[in-house]
Amino acid sequence: MSDCRLIVDSKDQLGEGPVFVARENALRWVDIFGRRWHRYDLGSGALRTLELAEGLTAFAPRRSGGFVGTFESGVAFLSEDGTGISWLHRPETTLADNRFNDGGTDPRGRFLAGSMNKVGGGTTGSLYRLDIEGRLTRLRSDVGISNTIAFSPDGGTLYFADTAASDLGAYAYDPESGALGARRNFAVPADLPGFPDGSAVDSEGYLWNARWDGWCLVRFAPDGRVDRIIELPVQRPTSCAFGPPGSTTLYVTSAAFDLAPDALARQPWAGGLLAVEVGVTGVPRLPFEG
Repeated sequence: MSDCRLIVDSKDQLGEGPVFVARENALRWVDIFGRRWHRYDLGSGALRTLELAEGLTAFAPRRSGGFVGTFESGVAFLSEDGTGISWLHRPETTLADNRFNDGGTDPRGRFLAGSMNKVGGGTTGSLYRLDIEGRLTRLRSDVGISNTIAFSPDGGTLYFADTAASDLGAYAYDPESGALGARRNFAVPADLPGFPDGSAVDSEGYLWNARWDGWCLVRFAPDGRVDRIIELPVQRPTSCAFGPPGSTTLYVTSAAFDLAPDALARQPWAGGLLAVEVGVTGVPRLPFEG
């Protein structure tokens, strides 16, 4: 087992979307099904949990203050404490089986977010780009479960996963325009454990991917080769994020949702926030510039 620690025993139903927020020196993440938004102060160790009226699925700090994020039903600005919400777009209100899922900023401070079919009813999800002026553009459709919105250090590659299809691909991306280009096969080994969930990129350009139902993280080289597999004490790691600049700690969210009592008994850290020392630093994510 790797050098893995339980940081917060949050018992999340569906912990997701960890983000290091530099202005707070804090790690924030969500419990989508629990409708909770956590903030863990990396200096003091203090935890604050905010209760929300709707599940927040992904978010990023705004340079001007507050946050941008996707709730299950749409895209909004929200205040630091989650009480002030200003809706921007609800593009899928006619799709009753859809909700938003993963999201993150691109190399120029736009916000990309993907949706999913929440009942496994087909490829009704999409990937969207929110520009700093507030315009929302669909970049890709026909997605089952959107996950992994991460970029190569030079910004020219977007890594994007459809968990339902067990597909983790690499797409050409123009950082200046935000245009999505051609897809190339990236992580295609059939014998990897689990399914691709959320990811983070390190300073060497390698992609760290949490493997839903796989009990592990996989580190992929830029050419898609498997570099390393780190076993975890939880069945359903969901996503990961690096801490402050210079830190070699990778924070990992996890889920306890839909696990039988005997399965939960074998993994008491399920639903918690974990920390893994990986020996390499991360690539900082920009705040949303809008």
